[in-house]
Amino acid sequence: MPEEQKPQAMHPSFVNVIRQKERVKAKLAGIKHKIGIYSAKGGVGKTTIAVNVAYALKDKGFKVGLLDADIDCPNVTMFLGINDRIETTLPLKPVIKDGIKVASTAMVVDDIKKPIIWRGALITKMLGDFFENTDWGELDYLIIDLPPGTSDAPLTIMQLLDMEGFVIVTTPQKIAALNSIRSGLMAKRLGMAILGIVENMSDGKENENTKNVEKELGVELLGTVKNDDTFKRLSDEGKIPLLESNEIAGEFGLIASKLI
Repeated sequence: MPEEQKPQAMHPSFVNVIRQKERVKAKLAGIKHKIGIYSAKGGVGKTTIAVNVAYALKDKGFKVGLLDADIDCPNVTMFLGINDRIETTLPLKPVIKDGIKVASTAMVVDDIKKPIIWRGALITKMLGDFFENTDWGELDYLIIDLPPGTSDAPLTIMQLLDMEGFVIVTTPQKIAALNSIRSGLMAKRLGMAILGIVENMSDGKENENTKNVEKELGVELLGTVKNDDTFKRLSDEGKIPLLESNEIAGEFGLIASKLI
């Protein structure tokens, strides 16, 4: 057979990814829907949205898990007021807060004030442990709070998980909109669905930058979350804004209803 006609062998790295994806799929078979909360821009409030969406879904009667996939800068535990640690023996057991199963590297490290200085390989391994070696049990929804950027952690999640899709978080600023478009295009390039956009820190007015994100990604606006000092204060205190304010509960209830 001529050299150019010989079948090409698959590179070992691709084989390993495929095998790991099959293992992860089997391990997470009890989870019906996996939704990522994502933006390439930091500081737009992904964790805020992830936490309150998880609570909104739980309040609608669903079994919910929340994974902090921001491995080196985990914040979910601070938003939830969780100080518990999890045993590092496998399988890992999520902490249950208000009926929601929660896992984060903040529950593993000894001192959350110390920086987690890990290279990509360690970040990828920790994500693998959260997927393959964590006892999530039966869930209707696993909400995944992704780190910003388009590198190791988001890429690993998009490669390994069969996702329902991603919610892109943006703010009224132009730079946030541009990075939101970048986020969505990355997900689409990897065959992921974009479920919609949430505009955080909104002034309540129609925003041209957010409309541009909708147009470029071809998706709808799921909802807006107002720029509210009460919201910020409650989050800083480790309280769930959705549980403290009927207005905030209404905003997230609408977003959750569109996701269901």
